Amino acid sequence: MSIHIVALGSECPGGARPGEEAMGQGQLQGGLLWSYLGHGAVAGGPEESSLSNSAFMEYTSRVFGDVTVVVQDCPSWDLLDSDWAGVRSVLEQADILVIKYSVNDKLAFQQVRNGYAPRLRPLLHHWGMPVILVAVGARLNDEGPPCTCPLCASDWSSCVPHSEGLQLSRDLGATYLELPSLNHVFVSRYFGSVLEYFMIQCLKQKANDRPEKRRGNKLNEPRPPHLEQPARLPPIRVEESSFSQDLQWLLERGVQFADVAFYAGDSGKELGWGHAAVLCAVSPYFRQLLLGPKARERPISRCACRGDGRGDGGPPSLLSTWDGGLGKEDGLRPDGHLAGRLSRLVVKDPLLCLCLWETLMFLYRVFVCLWFWCDPGAWEWEHLQEAMGEKLNNSLAVAQLMDRIRSFLGRDKGPRDTPNARAAQLGPQSLVNLFNSPLYSDVIFMVQGNVLPAHRAVLVARCDVMAAMFSGKYAEARSRVVPIHGVSSDTFLSFLEYLYTDTCCPASVLQAMAVLVCAEMYQVKRLQHLCEVCVCAYLQSMPSRELASTGISVIRLLRRAKCHNAEQLYVWLLHFIANNYLIFSHKPDFLELSEEEREQVERLRWPSRGYLQELSEYQQRRRKLKKSRCLVM
Repeated sequence: MSIHIVALGSECPGGARPGEEAMGQGQLQGGLLWSYLGHGAVAGGPEESSLSNSAFMEYTSRVFGDVTVVVQDCPSWDLLDSDWAGVRSVLEQADILVIKYSVNDKLAFQQVRNGYAPRLRPLLHHWGMPVILVAVGARLNDEGPPCTCPLCASDWSSCVPHSEGLQLSRDLGATYLELPSLNHVFVSRYFGSVLEYFMIQCLKQKANDRPEKRRGNKLNEPRPPHLEQPARLPPIRVEESSFSQDLQWLLERGVQFADVAFYAGDSGKELGWGHAAVLCAVSPYFRQLLLGPKARERPISRCACRGDGRGDGGPPSLLSTWDGGLGKEDGLRPDGHLAGRLSRLVVKDPLLCLCLWETLMFLYRVFVCLWFWCDPGAWEWEHLQEAMGEKLNNSLAVAQLMDRIRSFLGRDKGPRDTPNARAAQLGPQSLVNLFNSPLYSDVIFMVQGNVLPAHRAVLVARCDVMAAMFSGKYAEARSRVVPIHGVSSDTFLSFLEYLYTDTCCPASVLQAMAVLVCAEMYQVKRLQHLCEVCVCAYLQSMPSRELASTGISVIRLLRRAKCHNAEQLYVWLLHFIANNYLIFSHKPDFLELSEEEREQVERLRWPSRGYLQELSEYQQRRRKLKKSRCLVM
């Protein structure tokens, strides 16, 4: 094989003048391509050139052992004006085009960019040949804006900036290189590696275009049929998570399931409600206040702060508990729902009384951040400060209240208030203990004799069916123990895990289908979609041999998906059966498909009937050809 390289332009400042078209041997050996080819280059005379004009100098060499490289080098751009047809014929036969210029000859560069590049651009784009644009030389001045003085002509002879050379390469669709000099290291390492890459690509293309050499006894052999790729399985689309929004609106949506009431210390007026699970998970101060050892022993008025006014690190005299336990008369709320353990907190601080709603909303946003194992950022604090500033209209009062809220979270404003220190102080590990834990729980699910504690506030915020079940006139709204039927304990525990963590990781296909049925029962569409994704992932990861021998019936999975409104999984399983037609068509449960489903599977089947028929004909021709050959010869 051979590679044809055409080079245009000169690497030297000034280039070749009109009277210097014929290059001498010394000038030729100092060029870029000659330096790359090294001692193996052999120069030919002008009579060996493909053009009548002697401006092209031709020389050859060998690369990669047995590949001949033919180089036709022309340093003068004037040849494009005098013999454009000849230059075009040479370029048309070229495999690689190299354009060279000197960075210290801006006049020649501008002539190439404005005069010759527009003529070459459409031809290069049409032929699609690789082009290398090489800038040779070290710049003598910094790349800055040219001088605009009318008496200064230094800009006309200044260096070519890097940006202009790069723009010219983009216009020509070329690879741009800059070489400080024609040193062997720069030429071989930078220019040589790029040129060798394009030469290898040219050799590969020529090898593919070359007709295959076949032996005489193979000319009449039949070609096997072409097997198309199976159709791509339809994607399973999962709804976006509403976990953050559900927990942020928990304060408004779960008012009737709140178990903490706030009252003003001076007037006794009710200020708002809260949820002990959220407040205790966020604040160590609320944990001490609501779950202290003495809060359960004697339900009497008690201030959480003693002695120095700070208790165990909490804020001084902001809240105190009153009537921490419930009597029999408080078992039901005025709306008839079970109240659970109601804790009444007296707000002593007048500033906190005015901004209690803003404070609670901030604590609930912090709860969402901790659930995702991240520390509340500056945006939450700025939002709280703006809300308090609009209500108090006093910067000093806002600053005091902000310090007290920081003490709620067990953090002090100081130089040690770093992200790692804040995460260590907040302790998000308490949130993990909420799932399947009796801590702060107010409802117990009995599933197959197993006790699964939960929190009504979280269930109501995450599941609309749970919200209706606990807020309507149902037995679940008045009972602390709720029995669950028709679902296994492991499946219901996975369902609760999703409500608490927004994640679902079933261990098998059957467990994923069981959780899907439970999600459809409680109308949690996103969990249903996640289970569909798990089923598809498990089936798709099975090898063909395991898929043929597995005890899982894909046809019955299809029936359950259709029965429980898993439309995406139903369509996916039909395509999956069609893509593995040869495996499932031999199973007995394949006959359970309806007529419509079987028609769709037959239409999408892989491999198709046409391919199997062509394969059978090919095998018959092969057998006939084998019998007709002479075994001796």
